[in-house]
Amino acid sequence: MAPVPQPIGAVAWRAFRALTQQGNVLAALETLHVELGDVFQIPLPGFRVTMLVGPEANRFLLMTDRSQFLWRAENDPVTRLLRHGVLVEDGESHDELRGSMTPSLHRSRLEGYVETMWRCVDQVTKEWDDETPRDQLAEMRKIALLTLTRALFDEDVYPYLKTLWQPILDTIRYISPGPWLVWRNFPRPRSHRAIERMDNYLRQLIAARRASLGEPADLLGELIASGMNDDLIRDQLLTLLIAGHDTSTALLAWALYLLTTHADMYACAQDEVDRVLGVQPPTYQDIGQLSYLDCVIKETLRLYPPIHLGSRIAATDIHFQEYTFPAGTRVMYSIYLTHRRPEDWPEPQRFDPERFAPEQRKRQTPYSFVPFGAGPRNCLGGVFAQVEAKVILARLLQRFDARYVGGVVRPHMAATLEPHPGVMVKMSRRQPVGAG
Repeated sequence: MAPVPQPIGAVAWRAFRALTQQGNVLAALETLHVELGDVFQIPLPGFRVTMLVGPEANRFLLMTDRSQFLWRAENDPVTRLLRHGVLVEDGESHDELRGSMTPSLHRSRLEGYVETMWRCVDQVTKEWDDETPRDQLAEMRKIALLTLTRALFDEDVYPYLKTLWQPILDTIRYISPGPWLVWRNFPRPRSHRAIERMDNYLRQLIAARRASLGEPADLLGELIASGMNDDLIRDQLLTLLIAGHDTSTALLAWALYLLTTHADMYACAQDEVDRVLGVQPPTYQDIGQLSYLDCVIKETLRLYPPIHLGSRIAATDIHFQEYTFPAGTRVMYSIYLTHRRPEDWPEPQRFDPERFAPEQRKRQTPYSFVPFGAGPRNCLGGVFAQVEAKVILARLLQRFDARYVGGVVRPHMAATLEPHPGVMVKMSRRQPVGAG
């Protein structure tokens, strides 16, 4: 068996130079991928990772050999935060939790969420004026938070946004990359206070629902009806609240950035929305006709997948290609690098929604596009997220003309892949289509 390639000498120097010049870990990973290939090792002190890239690796990790890997890593910040959330459980525990949550996120329930989604857009945007540029990363976070909590928890978080905003951001920062990856006991008192505040909010929410004795008409009600105790329900709610809204926030902010910096594509998407919706709010049937907007969303997910890395632990000695990964090896697969392989995506850096037109999709390499993972452990809320993105973007295109007024934006590896330092856009209200 061959040794896994490592960055040494000139290769290590070039990766370090890319990191310092662009201020971006992704730039270093791209350099290592070009220099070392689809399998390479990142030997950081206390955090030795084997990185896999490409469709073959995705099929191996997510499908054919998935049973040889574990998701749960006890010392990771994500596990410490979510405790026994569905995202960090393995085996029967995961399957039982997923089974309890799937009905609320099933396609059959999505039609009932569409009105909630566009009404959340209207509630946030009523505060906008035509003259003030706004950071759409922050604005999309508001909309995503309102949408998720209303649809799945039957909770209006809008009155609490000001008090919960910073604790939510600090909780997200707790699971974002940082020095604690290498130094496990790195002090983070601010994050711990934020988590305590989030726990208190969620426990009050659970207690109020138990006291109401209502029918289990949403995800929170179904979790209570399943017989879970409060601790386990807290873990699922926090998993959805943090992972669910943060991924949608990143997707929506990147989509607005890409559309507002490509005027012809913005016009195509807006023309389609006008033709399909007119002056009426979007319905579930309408969004199925927004084919170009669907391509925009998928191309955004290709270029800037919110969850850009997946992590596993080898449960036993594992063989892949000419390499062996001993039991206990942390194996990561890079969705970001896979989505930019020139072998699968010609001119991979270019924003081109037409890549996802029906005739083009037929020619895509299987497992070359995995923004929501694949296989039995694909993203539980992936379908919800795509419907949500179409409804929210359609409503914004219907009601506003957007103009990008910010500077250079780079991807930032937080808990998700965010546009940094933000997406500054001036949103001007439109006359209703057909108005004189």
